[in-house]
Amino acid sequence: MDELPIGRRVAYWRGRRKMSQQVFADRLGKSKSWVDKVERGVRRLDKFSVVYDIADVLQVDVQLLLGKEVERKPETQNCIDQVEVEEIRAALERYDQMSAFFQAVPQSPPLAEMHKAVSHAWLTYQHAKYGALARALPKLLRDAQAADSAHANGDSEQAKRAAHLLGQVYQIASSALRKVGEHELSWLAADRSIAVSQRAGDQLLAGLASYRVGSALLALGRVRPSLEVNVNIANRLAPGPNRPEAEQLSVYGMLLLNGAMSASRIGDSATVRDLLSGAEQAALELGGDFNHYWTSFGPTNVQLHRCATAVELGDGRTAVEVHDRMEKAGFHALLPERRAHHYLDIARGYTQIGDVEKAGEMLLEGDRLAPSEIRCRPLAHEVLSDVLRRTRGTPPAPIAELAEQMGVGV
Repeated sequence: MDELPIGRRVAYWRGRRKMSQQVFADRLGKSKSWVDKVERGVRRLDKFSVVYDIADVLQVDVQLLLGKEVERKPETQNCIDQVEVEEIRAALERYDQMSAFFQAVPQSPPLAEMHKAVSHAWLTYQHAKYGALARALPKLLRDAQAADSAHANGDSEQAKRAAHLLGQVYQIASSALRKVGEHELSWLAADRSIAVSQRAGDQLLAGLASYRVGSALLALGRVRPSLEVNVNIANRLAPGPNRPEAEQLSVYGMLLLNGAMSASRIGDSATVRDLLSGAEQAALELGGDFNHYWTSFGPTNVQLHRCATAVELGDGRTAVEVHDRMEKAGFHALLPERRAHHYLDIARGYTQIGDVEKAGEMLLEGDRLAPSEIRCRPLAHEVLSDVLRRTRGTPPAPIAELAEQMGVGV
């Protein structure tokens, strides 16, 4: 995109922000005709002040508009920035599987090396190191796609292994992109994982791909389709009369929890209760908190979702009460992303009951544990902004410092 005229780059980012020309013009204080002429290259942008105003409205680095390499600031090193999003997008736009029908695919890394790289990427995500993950994801996606293409017409077991690894990489990408608000890309990556997981011959991986699709749909506001995909696939993976495997219980339980989140978004408290009850039963059969298939599923995660669904239902008091009763040892054994995510949910719960001081404390707890989960997520920015707006007088120094570092004002 660097070679495009600046007007085309403005049009591109306006489209990415889903702004009409009229809305964009209104926010700039310009006419729609002025915007149209800029984007078509009829009118030149020769004032830096105007370019900076445009970058501010579009929420992009001004260097991107100018077609220059973006200098990464130290405080953004652990977040996924716009350059990295575009690199991930470029990797998702590759169609190596189709290319393999016409020409030899490039040499791919050995599957043993790919397995280690994918496992490392999962752990990077679950420790909320989003910046490091974003910098690794484009190459990991290209390598996994090449490996899948290279083995597609060879040994069936090797082909399934390669497809399994690619399916996992798509899911990692989907989860990371959803965290930073790139919901359409998250949906694309999750949808890709469904097809690849079927080729891998692994129902549980396909079930988790459906979970990622459901999460992306929910983030896009497509609540009922999200609920349906989670519940339908959960029903297909429901444990039978024989003792189920731990992995099956974990994936089944996570689909139910995700379904409960969707139901809570539309205020269906009865369905929320039913799905949480089913997940709790699966967690009891599992007998503890485990990370099978990278799910972090177990009794503690069920409690976290009790809090999260209560917050979505607007019942912050119940969320706080469940949080206070939670078994601390199990909670502290969870990986950082899960715990910091929970602190963000409870911060929202405290704002619902008017305790902005405790809400601020929860944000600080999450920031100490996994800074990227707080500093990189649009939702956390909204909660912190709410805390600042409702704080009487000067906010506590730690909150003011966090707000400054996150670039959040009242």
